Amino acid sequence: MNLIEGAEEAALYPQVGSPVTRKRADVSCAGMVVIQHEAGEGAGTLAPFLRGANLVRTFAGEKVPAEADALVVLGGGMGAYEQDRLPHLADEIRLLRRCVEAGRPVLGICLGSQLLAAALGAEVAKAPQKEIGFYRVRLLPGARDDALFPAAPETFVAFHWHGDAFALPRGAVALASSTLTPVQAFRAGPRAWGIQFHLEVDEEVLSAMVTGEAELAEAGVDKAHLMAQAARELPRLHEVAHGVFGRWAAFLG
Repeated sequence: MNLIEGAEEAALYPQVGSPVTRKRADVSCAGMVVIQHEAGEGAGTLAPFLRGANLVRTFAGEKVPAEADALVVLGGGMGAYEQDRLPHLADEIRLLRRCVEAGRPVLGICLGSQLLAAALGAEVAKAPQKEIGFYRVRLLPGARDDALFPAAPETFVAFHWHGDAFALPRGAVALASSTLTPVQAFRAGPRAWGIQFHLEVDEEVLSAMVTGEAELAEAGVDKAHLMAQAARELPRLHEVAHGVFGRWAAFLG
């Protein structure tokens, strides 16, 4: 569907330590795959950078391809460790690993970042508590010379909705953290990023997410208060997202 709207480490992360060159002709946008796990929870503010990509909706039973020129994996309510129940997660992990090994552009958001971490051999497990709402993210020293985050504020308020967390994959660079989550973003090799927080969230995506009122209540989050925060925080978050996503899209042809 078209989307409009040491030696071990060297093998896994090609060209680690070399300068990242961003070229518009580097990758065919028509060969990019975007994986969406939940109805209504699309690419949000990332969508304008993905025109021409192939959208795979796993919630509708669409098959994960074996190859991609570039790969975006969005969020979802399942866990990376639920591959027995949801076999498509294993397919996504294989595709993520293949893309990283080939040095292709990769962006994983929330569940996508967890699947990327799993693909790179890191542990993904339930966090001590869920992180749902608008909370501050702090960039780490590795973000200052990163290809995506050099112009982002050192701290900013982001939207979070996750109950799982992951360890930093071996050889990866930690880019951001929050009070509850030590690894909020990382880079693996020159062109693969995992972002745990929902940098892509816009009003439409948020409206779809907050239909899970039972989970909000379980986490002690008041929906009305959350939506009031959204009116204040989303415009600021959109500015950060535009810069980060624009830099990632510079890898695409």
